[in-house]
Amino acid sequence: MPFTLITANRNYSSWSLRPWVLMKALDIPFADRIEPFTQVSNYAAFRDFSPTGQVPVLVDGDRTVWDSLGIALYLGDRHPAVWPQEEAVRAWAQCAVAEMHSGFGALRQDCTMNVGIRVELHMPSPALNRDIARLRELLEEGLARFGGPFLAGSAFTAADAFYAPVAFRVRTYGLDIGPVARGWVDHMLGLPAMREWEAAALAETWREESHEAEVAAAGRVVADHRAI
Repeated sequence: MPFTLITANRNYSSWSLRPWVLMKALDIPFADRIEPFTQVSNYAAFRDFSPTGQVPVLVDGDRTVWDSLGIALYLGDRHPAVWPQEEAVRAWAQCAVAEMHSGFGALRQDCTMNVGIRVELHMPSPALNRDIARLRELLEEGLARFGGPFLAGSAFTAADAFYAPVAFRVRTYGLDIGPVARGWVDHMLGLPAMREWEAAALAETWREESHEAEVAAAGRVVADHRAI
């Protein structure tokens, strides 16, 4: 029986994108189940299938695996390609994943994922500027140390999956991360799995009020490519 991966809206759900693109890019079979955000708080509805009331959730038979990092660790025990095989590279990739999972708070808050629009930011906060500088530093380090085109070398791994939402954010908000890191963003956006996610995001017609309000607070929408 294949895995079932439960995710939310393609346009908004950055946490969902992580395991989804990981499994797609590595050809790990799964049934794709979408539970969209339909209200400001989806906790009660999502508690039917998620112990935290959040997505993503991976279902493996009678076992429920929650949280994008928990899912990546679970998959890594079963699919070696999830992590780089060389020990030093794997250590770097795991640290990068952990940093994204627990850090970059200003980037998350000020530049929420919204795949289908383009935004002209208001004046970035000092915290956001620090996050952008650290993001550039980390991406450039991985590409320089391991040769690219992915963050940990020639193969797509969990490191790329966890930074995949950043690729959409960089484009949506026009973030300046320098030409080297921007090359990784462009490479990611061209991957078949990322293009599939984007196409689904653009086709979505539902809107969720709080996500749209966060974008309005961040800046001025200058283009909207989503279906009406």
